[in-house]
Amino acid sequence: MSSADIDIYDPDLYVAGVPHDAFAQLRAASPVCWHPEPNGREGFYCILKYADVMQISKNPQLFSSNRGTNIETVEPDELPLLQAIMLNMDPPQHSKFRRIVSQGFVPRVIDRLEPHVRELARNIVDAIADKGECDFVRDVAAELPLQVIVELMGLPIDDRHRVFEWSNRLIGFDDPEFGTSREDGRAAATEMWMYANELAERRKAEPKDDIVTSLLRGSVDGENLTELEFDSFFLLLAVAGNETTRNLVSGGMLALMENPEQQARLVADPSLIPSAVEEMLRWVSPVMHFRRTATRDTEIRGEKIREGDKVVMFYPSANRDEEVFPRAMSFDVTRAPNEHLAFGIGEHFCLGSKLARLEIRIIFEEILRRLPDISLAAPPRRLRSNFINGIKEVKVRFTPEKRSARAC
Repeated sequence: MSSADIDIYDPDLYVAGVPHDAFAQLRAASPVCWHPEPNGREGFYCILKYADVMQISKNPQLFSSNRGTNIETVEPDELPLLQAIMLNMDPPQHSKFRRIVSQGFVPRVIDRLEPHVRELARNIVDAIADKGECDFVRDVAAELPLQVIVELMGLPIDDRHRVFEWSNRLIGFDDPEFGTSREDGRAAATEMWMYANELAERRKAEPKDDIVTSLLRGSVDGENLTELEFDSFFLLLAVAGNETTRNLVSGGMLALMENPEQQARLVADPSLIPSAVEEMLRWVSPVMHFRRTATRDTEIRGEKIREGDKVVMFYPSANRDEEVFPRAMSFDVTRAPNEHLAFGIGEHFCLGSKLARLEIRIIFEEILRRLPDISLAAPPRRLRSNFINGIKEVKVRFTPEKRSARAC
């Protein structure tokens, strides 16, 4: 099979797992290659090597986010909606919007959250520990980031399930279990915006120490956020604040269960969990791609890129680039150094990376301490998506914890 015959777009391919063999073949043969899109759309360049992803991410003047970060080109009437989302902004506009909420994610603020995040994680494990089995995705991996982000944003804790449903419909529109069309994804966004506006009205009357109040007080060039800008901020923070961490924890647990010798190392030596978290991030790469658009003619590895061409950076491929990661296809909880790109790089580096690391570390510390023999009870069910490396269900079993042990 030649590189021209390899399809890494088709969402059906990802139901069985990320097509790493295809990525490896392309990295070796055509690390910058043209890929057609279905239905006669224009196509895009695949960017598969670590160094090239770094170069593009750090050069927003040449490779813009402003025309959209999805592979697909949107209709002209939809573009203003996308451009109101910080993800689709370039400097200096991006920097101005990022500053509005960045203070809520600085290290000293996140460090203060650790005792509370620990309490939430223990309560989540409490709810399953004596059962001997559960769906790890819904009962564990989804719960902690949902509870944390709704508290930070000032949402009622019981509304986290609404955020969970909206997130699934927004991210999983290619999966028939969550939605059968992009229109359903747009409907989910509209429902979330309506919810956000209702909450905003309450916060205007009664401000609180939460992200929603910060957004309402925020300004860009002396002007408060418009309703569209506020709604877009709300959607991005609510979805990104739970979806990616949920899938990382699900994928990280799956990696441990599929590599039981690595799981045993962590159970025997919990001090390795921080380095294991970094390996999970490299291994899972929960966001699989983002797109940029060339602002002028250029060249990457001898391939001529024209102004207006789409270049799509595939993070699972960059994070297994053999030139950067020795034994790249091996899961190693002691890997060092581990300069993965799971959080992106450049001005779009994940705003919540420190919070995500905290949540991931704590939930694995609690799980492996209390349920050390956790193992797969059934094959996982994966999301049909070429964008999010998502897992819909992971049935697990473990030795039930005696109730008296919970006080330890």
